[in-house]
Amino acid sequence: MEGSAAHYSAALDEISTRLLAFLRAFEHVQETIHFTQIAEAQAQLRAASDGLFPTLTAALAALDPPPAAHAAHQQLSAAVAAFADATTCFVGGHGRDFGQAFVNSRQAQCRGLALAYTARAQLPALQPYWLLPSALASAAALEQAAPGVDVAVGLLQRPATEARAEYSLYVPENHDPTTAAPLLVCLHGGYGQGNEYLWTWLRVAKSCGYVLLAPKSQGPTWSMLEPAVDIRSVQAMLREVCATYNIDRRRIYLSGLSDGGTFAYLLGFACAPLFAGIAPIAGVLHPMTDALLRRKQGIEVPLLVIHGALDRIFDVGTVRSTCKLLTQLGYQVHYIELPEWGHAYTYTLNEQRVLPWFEALPRER
Repeated sequence: MEGSAAHYSAALDEISTRLLAFLRAFEHVQETIHFTQIAEAQAQLRAASDGLFPTLTAALAALDPPPAAHAAHQQLSAAVAAFADATTCFVGGHGRDFGQAFVNSRQAQCRGLALAYTARAQLPALQPYWLLPSALASAAALEQAAPGVDVAVGLLQRPATEARAEYSLYVPENHDPTTAAPLLVCLHGGYGQGNEYLWTWLRVAKSCGYVLLAPKSQGPTWSMLEPAVDIRSVQAMLREVCATYNIDRRRIYLSGLSDGGTFAYLLGFACAPLFAGIAPIAGVLHPMTDALLRRKQGIEVPLLVIHGALDRIFDVGTVRSTCKLLTQLGYQVHYIELPEWGHAYTYTLNEQRVLPWFEALPRER
């Protein structure tokens, strides 16, 4: 067993560097997967993880962490185990069972991310995973608490109440209660969770000072036939967050993926005065919006619609028709169609497409 702090730090950097490469590869697979080509995605992840986890587990077990690093060491060990489980689930799913395997994989991956994020102060080599490249030079300042902060910051989980479902929240560690912060509401896809979809937005929120609200739907997915159930729930979450934190009411944005994109239309139109912009991704316009559209409710709120031409879950032709209809009705629609994209996660889209669009919107309301 090696006990010197210098040796321990160097070994941890090597482990973290290898883990960073894996996390980026896993993210890429989740962003580019086509559900008609599952075997190809599994092969990519298998190659990225070949022999990795037994090696990292053995390396961590061989280290003797200094007392101050003991908790972080345990968290990193547990994170590695969670990423190994995520990989096993992903590459082991077959046929109709792949959907559940994908969900299980995602849940394990996000457990690992939460553990690694908690230990991030002792894992500087992982820092590029938590920040946009443009923010890396400001990493230390982004971790520094503002004077007089008496509210919780970082990754937070709020349990369900009678008024609302559970939700996840990220408040930047350098949150300054004297300065109003923008808020982004991100809606998970079908059978997802707020605490997993949140990770597609974390780099943006941490790097750019956004408070991030990731609601959980009341049921397995968002209620379309009785949308008021989830609308009331999200409204209650927003009241809670705005009562606790100094939120810039001119800069509350809404986005969602898949079923979350579909519900973003409903929630955004129904509660239009709340939102400065709405960005449905890989979703469709549900018939329950008809009454809202007839009243032209939410016509003043800009819309960014993003869809993949290779989407096999929600056909792109339907989305093209939706954008044409909304434009004819007078809605402000900016449509981006991605020729090579199917129906997948949105890390890069959020960072390179959605965030710049939100940031460019006018702030006078």
